[in-house]
Amino acid sequence: MQKPRKLPRDMNSRAAQIVTLSTGQPPPKLTREEPAKIPEAIPTKEKNPAAVELGRLGGLKGGKARAKALSKRKRAEIAKLAAAVSLPPIEFLRQSTSG
Repeated sequence: MQKPRKLPRDMNSRAAQIVTLSTGQPPPKLTREEPAKIPEAIPTKEKNPAAVELGRLGGLKGGKARAKALSKRKRAEIAKLAAAVSLPPIEFLRQSTSG
């Protein structure tokens, strides 16, 4: 009886192995004389300093202006939601500390 093939642990190698097995074609061989072609980097445009400063200025004002516009109840609601998402449940903390 033939042993089943083990798939590699590396995710990329495993994906390549699965494609090879499902298509029935051998993987392409890369030789040392023929290195993989790397695309040239796309030149980036320089940013307009005035626009950058204007965007930063809006970012500095944004949080304070939003907090000022929200009611105390709405701010508390948002804070509770953020805490519920970022912190583990209380029951989990009680179980891990007792014992």
